[in-house]
Amino acid sequence: MTTEAACILPDGRRVTIAAEAADRLSCGVLVLDGVKVEENPAVAEATAELGGKLAAKFDGLLPSEIPGLQEARNLYKSFGMDPSRHRPSSEALLRRVLKGKDLYRISNVVDSCNLASLEFLLPVGMYDLAKVTGDVVLRTGRDGEQYPGIRKGDVHLAGRLGLFDETGPFGSPTSDSVRTCTSTDTKVLFVVIMAPASAARLEMDDHLSTFSSHFQAFCGAVESFRSTLNGEPR
Repeated sequence: MTTEAACILPDGRRVTIAAEAADRLSCGVLVLDGVKVEENPAVAEATAELGGKLAAKFDGLLPSEIPGLQEARNLYKSFGMDPSRHRPSSEALLRRVLKGKDLYRISNVVDSCNLASLEFLLPVGMYDLAKVTGDVVLRTGRDGEQYPGIRKGDVHLAGRLGLFDETGPFGSPTSDSVRTCTSTDTKVLFVVIMAPASAARLEMDDHLSTFSSHFQAFCGAVESFRSTLNGEPR
């Protein structure tokens, strides 16, 4: 496999998978411009419709028995994390759906991200690019590295996969940070879809297309950049 563990965003910033994580991680990267953050009932309806289909399809199954969740679970295990204790964000969404609970409704942007994550069942990091400082690296966290998570307490990253910029940690497959989260002022999104290094590149490209199309339809966004970063599987 050809290893491409870095890309350059349109504004010149570099996104890199660190060598320590390159044999366990692949990810898809998107930049979406012209985002309009507002209420959009259409995306909430699409999410509810998909949720009903997933609830019927996976009724009675444990998360470990759902084939689509295995990639995210394998990613967690490769970084020494127990997916039953620290759930991938995609699994947390699906578990709410399977329990008949509504997903959190924040904005069309958050709803569109949840819709895409439910479709391909991989964790997605979505950030306001204006709040990300300098270059970005995906690596394992060091002792004491943590950040306040959205609707969570501190997310501890020691020994776990995280996203880091020049200010510090701001994301992981579990939860995004308060510091870089979207708001009504968000115009440009930086998106990272995370999967094991063994994930097929063409499949990841399909996931990027799915994500991009939802944001075009529901948020008026235009894709300005796309890349797939592949590590070398063990």
